[in-house]
Amino acid sequence: MSDLAARLRTLPAFPEEMPELDLEALPEDPIELFLAWLEDAIASGARQPHAMTFQTLLADGSPVGRTLILKDLDETGFHVSTRNTSRKAHQLEEDPRAAMTFFWRESGRQVQVFGPVVALGEDVSQRDWLARPNSDGQPNPEWQVYALDPHEIEFMQARADRNHVRAGYVREGGRWSHGPVTTPAG
Repeated sequence: MSDLAARLRTLPAFPEEMPELDLEALPEDPIELFLAWLEDAIASGARQPHAMTFQTLLADGSPVGRTLILKDLDETGFHVSTRNTSRKAHQLEEDPRAAMTFFWRESGRQVQVFGPVVALGEDVSQRDWLARPNSDGQPNPEWQVYALDPHEIEFMQARADRNHVRAGYVREGGRWSHGPVTTPAG
C-alpha cells in the first residue's frame, strides 16, 4: 500500500452520528424527501447545501461533471443555469440526459437525480440572470436556465458500519414507485 493510500485510510469519511433512513416510512413523492433533506442541510449549517455535481455526456458517451448550484425546484424539475454558449449547454443540445449528485457530508446523505433536461423560457432565464448578486440590471441573451425532469431519484443515508441505506424512486406514467436499492455488496 502506498503512503498516500495509507494516509487516505486514516481520514474520516462520515460523522460519528448520522440520521436514519426508515425504508418503511418513505413518502410517496421523492420531492418531499429531497426537500426535507435539503432543508435539514440548510438548517444544520452545511456548506453550499445547494451545490451538486451536474453530469452530462460527451459526444462519445463519456460522462463529464462539474459543480453547479441548484437554482430552483418546481413542477418542471430541478433548475440549473449557464450560458447557452457553454460546453455543458452544447452537450445538453446533443444529448439531453443528465444527472445531479447532491452530497451533504455533515449528515452522511447523498441524493442522485436522473432525467432529461429541457431549456426553460427566456422569461425564467432573464429573471434568474437579473437576480444574480453581480447583475448590472441588463438582460443577458446568452443566459439559460435548464430544468432536469426527474425520472429516477436515489437517496443514500450513510451508516457508521458502512451498510448504507438506499431508497430508489422511479417515475413511470406520471407515478412514482419506490423501494430499497441493494447491490451485490449489500
